[in-house]
Amino acid sequence: MSAPGSGPATAAPDARRRLPRPAARTLTVLAGCLVLLAAALVHGVRVLGQEPTVTLLANWTGGDERNFRDAVIAPFEAEYHVHVDYQGSSAESQVLSADVEAGTPPDVAVLTGPGELASYVHDQQLQPVENLIPEGDFSRSWATPFDGHVYWFPLKADLKSVVWFPGDTSAEQLAKAKNQPAQWCLGMGSGATSGWPGTDWIEDLVLQQSGWQKYQQWARGELSWQSKEVRRAWTTWRDLVLGPAGNEELARRALMTEYQKASEYVTARPRRCTLEHQASFIRTQQPAWGRVNGRYVPSAELFPQVTATDSWEVSGDLVALLHATPEARKLIRYLASVPAQQAWSGTESGFSVDAEVTPPSASDTTSWHRSLAATLLDDRAVHCFDASDAMPPAVRDAFAQATIDFLARPQSRNLDRLLKNLDTLGKAPGLNWLPSVCDHVT
Repeated sequence: MSAPGSGPATAAPDARRRLPRPAARTLTVLAGCLVLLAAALVHGVRVLGQEPTVTLLANWTGGDERNFRDAVIAPFEAEYHVHVDYQGSSAESQVLSADVEAGTPPDVAVLTGPGELASYVHDQQLQPVENLIPEGDFSRSWATPFDGHVYWFPLKADLKSVVWFPGDTSAEQLAKAKNQPAQWCLGMGSGATSGWPGTDWIEDLVLQQSGWQKYQQWARGELSWQSKEVRRAWTTWRDLVLGPAGNEELARRALMTEYQKASEYVTARPRRCTLEHQASFIRTQQPAWGRVNGRYVPSAELFPQVTATDSWEVSGDLVALLHATPEARKLIRYLASVPAQQAWSGTESGFSVDAEVTPPSASDTTSWHRSLAATLLDDRAVHCFDASDAMPPAVRDAFAQATIDFLARPQSRNLDRLLKNLDTLGKAPGLNWLPSVCDHVT
């Protein structure tokens, strides 16, 4: 052990060669001027458009944006000397749609919905990326071939078949809470995309109760919304979060609560809810789960009538190429590379599903994060992409609205009407359905 203040030896003050004060002051001023000049030159080059630049639109803001910039973008800019003009928006779908319509789309975009990306492929707005990403690093449910090409790949992934609970909850309390509707934290609000937390519930219930084959048929538009499998998922959801009779107070609470705030009830005294069916990102997005040492359990352990084995609903932020400029192609190759995927997976903002990426070690992050990362990378498990995100945008949006309408009026007659309408919409001509949303190793 070194003594306090010990370190490399330095020359004694008298032994140092000192510059005269005026000369030292002149050098200091000159150095400062050079720094300012260099900064001005860099800014001038960017303004004049002489520095290679790539535009990127994604949905990461706040802490996620900082993590993305620090862990992923900064190393790219330093290595390739290409400036990334990043725009983060929680409404990136609307922003991209407006930019495309105006004829000014970004070079690279990140969206959560492969169904939405498929519509851009149909409109000839996306460029193939199969020659820019490592072959075999991403499975078909993540980098789905469409019209003979691959047009997207995942940078960030999340697990959705999970239920969060406070760390001090016993197994007995957990088993009891799942059968008490008031103990489920639920918020349906999300601005223009309100209702998607309900779609996550329905999707996961279809997967766990009816298996991945039925789930994939439904997500591809081949299984009727009025089928017994899909209808059972809706009624099970109602019974779990509202009770069979449909508790109006609980419905009102869910409809009036933003999804980000649903878990705040966990920290109330006494607690107003204990369980939240929500994707893995909520653990870092909502401070309440940090305050109660939030843990998770697979949803299959709490859902009734489960038949699936080791099946998980997943979601992802998918990278797509709109302008195949040299700079954009470099960025695509980089984002699909193991170093970039590993860097993103090393933060608590998300996970990678690149087959070459290793889960974080014990020294890198917390146990719940390591466990989730390992599940996403487990090639023995079945991973099915979020069904509503994989559906054509019109069907996706109607599905989200239907979950809101059902909570407001959970009677069977209303459910029959909603499911019939979704069937009619799903049969409309011109819709682009994905060929595959699930991985399954036989």
